[in-house]
Amino acid sequence: MRHRTIGELMTRKVVSVRGDAPFKEITRTLTQHQVTAVPVVDGGGRVLGVVSEGDLLRKTADQAATPGDLPAVPFVEAWERAKAEGTRAEELMSAPAVCARPEWTVAEAARLMEVQGIKRLVVVDDEERLVGIVSRRDLLGIFLRQDDDIRREIVEDVLGDTLRLEPTALDVEVHDGRVELSGRLPFRGMIPAIERMCAMVDGVVSVSRTRLVYDFDDTKRGGGRS
Repeated sequence: MRHRTIGELMTRKVVSVRGDAPFKEITRTLTQHQVTAVPVVDGGGRVLGVVSEGDLLRKTADQAATPGDLPAVPFVEAWERAKAEGTRAEELMSAPAVCARPEWTVAEAARLMEVQGIKRLVVVDDEERLVGIVSRRDLLGIFLRQDDDIRREIVEDVLGDTLRLEPTALDVEVHDGRVELSGRLPFRGMIPAIERMCAMVDGVVSVSRTRLVYDFDDTKRGGGRS
């Protein structure tokens, strides 16, 4: 069973800015390319951080108020105020950037996005050089796999190569990513293991095992037939 990697899903043509890029150049880059954030890189292409619309808007929100206007945003941390006063990418960016590696799986990238509460990951190589960017939308692309491809992987890789079951041992049906398993197994304890492994196949939305039966219940002392 082979999981799709971030390197297969990421966008390789990434818009970036240098650390010395001025405020207006960053704004122009975001607008022209219709993106909400860009990686900040040094002369060797190594990622220094990420600058986003939010980083740029912090300057506007924290500008000193003129008489009669609302005051500057209160309760702003010192580091936030320092960023608001910045004029170049290296001063405005959020650093360090949250990065992924091309060889990571979708699950690993999705877990990091969830923990960090972010919508995209900068992808770097072993020398921290920018090689791509992957978004939540890119990760969702695995659910566009064809049902026939999913079924073939379950039958050949999961049931055949991994579990060493005969190809005809179970009937596998896939509809819009929903997997239905039916057939007879020698032991009841095999059912949750098969279900977990099928659920791990890229593109699977759910797994139903309601039509699986077994010969012996090895989960109870003494066993018993189904």
